Amino acid sequence: MGRRKPFPLLEKVEILDAGAEGKAVARHENMVVFVPWAAPGDVVDIQVTKKKKQFFEGRVVKYHAKSSLRVEPFCAHYGLCGGCKWQHLGYEDQLKFKQKQVFDNFTRLGKFEFPEIARILPSENTTYYRNKLEFTFSDFKWMVGDKLAGIDPEKRSLDGLGFHLPGLYDRIVDIEHCYLQPEPSNKIRNAVRDFAIANKITFYNVKNQEGYLRNLIIRNSSTGDLMVILIVKDDEPEWLDLILNHIDEKFPEITSLMYVINGKKNDDISDQEVVCFKGLDYMTEEMEGLKFKVGPKSFYQTNRDQAYELYKVARDFAGLKGDELVYDLYTGTGTIANFIARNAREVIGIEYVEPAIEDAIVNSALNEISNTKFFAGDMAKVLNEEFFAAHGTPDVIITDPPRAGMHENVIRQIVYAKPQKVVYVSCNPATQARDISLMDEYYKVIKVQPVDMFPHTHHVENVALLELR
Repeated sequence: MGRRKPFPLLEKVEILDAGAEGKAVARHENMVVFVPWAAPGDVVDIQVTKKKKQFFEGRVVKYHAKSSLRVEPFCAHYGLCGGCKWQHLGYEDQLKFKQKQVFDNFTRLGKFEFPEIARILPSENTTYYRNKLEFTFSDFKWMVGDKLAGIDPEKRSLDGLGFHLPGLYDRIVDIEHCYLQPEPSNKIRNAVRDFAIANKITFYNVKNQEGYLRNLIIRNSSTGDLMVILIVKDDEPEWLDLILNHIDEKFPEITSLMYVINGKKNDDISDQEVVCFKGLDYMTEEMEGLKFKVGPKSFYQTNRDQAYELYKVARDFAGLKGDELVYDLYTGTGTIANFIARNAREVIGIEYVEPAIEDAIVNSALNEISNTKFFAGDMAKVLNEEFFAAHGTPDVIITDPPRAGMHENVIRQIVYAKPQKVVYVSCNPATQARDISLMDEYYKVIKVQPVDMFPHTHHVENVALLELR
């Protein structure tokens, strides 16, 4: 067999656009080129690292000219950590590219008529806006440059606590300061890491499935609650009590201190028992006078202030007068369902995660809301003619599916039910455009409102109002 031809070096290529997944877009001859960390207007040399039929992927190896759009990234971990990849762009420019992302997806993928897209709603806070972060312990942290200088390899500590490097499941960036979550998030993470190292508590090695400390989850709420969850591999009471007591003593403001023993090969704790070591086994969130009980496994929008703006848009688009039957598809813990319940005759929420439905029911009871009903099950199977016959045909459907969008069976049932309005909330304008195109024969797009939930990333939420033709 002959040697594989090396990937080419593309010289003096101009970056043209900001594209999907946080990667910038260029063109070389008849090929599209995707490259991270670049900005439109940069002129660069690109080393191709992956070659497909219609596009290249690569990395910048030299800058000939830097874009006027560039700003100085504020985080010391920029370029290594997989988050906040758009720090090199000013926030106003980030918003423009997110708005363009919605327009491009609706135009190129949807190919349906739509009105002028409303100006994207910016996030008031562009740093420290998240209420939940999950960190990973590893005995194999990434070390570069001056961090390696003058350190005896035999004495070099590779224990770290932070985020995975993009594309490397077994290496993490040891985070000193993260700008995503307000204090005491950084103080807690660093204190836990330093205490564990000082007391020789082992960090997890994902390749060998060895080591004690696996993950650390920190959550906070608008009411001042603070939840910390430590995930460990084995039941080792001596180590567990040692580190949990240290966290408790050093951070008395923690209202929920919990732990999980996870001996599985993956980090998912949805099927694991969460044990409350001290304090409450939940947090309380508040939005427009409504209270929401948030357990350790409960989903709650991670940018809660911007979630409020998103939900207000959805409620405004629904235009409820008080006599409507509303279906809230992919209801999660019933946040939207409970948020709009006072404006509707009845709200029916459907969600495939059963514990989330349990939370939704609790949240209705907590707020003395009596006109909601919640059902758990696979959306593509639950939502059918029999369900409509039993519970009524909706006047309005609000749907907020995962990034993959809606199953074709769900779209088919929405068309069958023919609600007057469909409010489609999406975290992925590409799949949203695909789904709307499948309803285009029956529904017309009336309004489109993008919302920025995650500054310094390429992610954008989008709300579209569809009305029956």
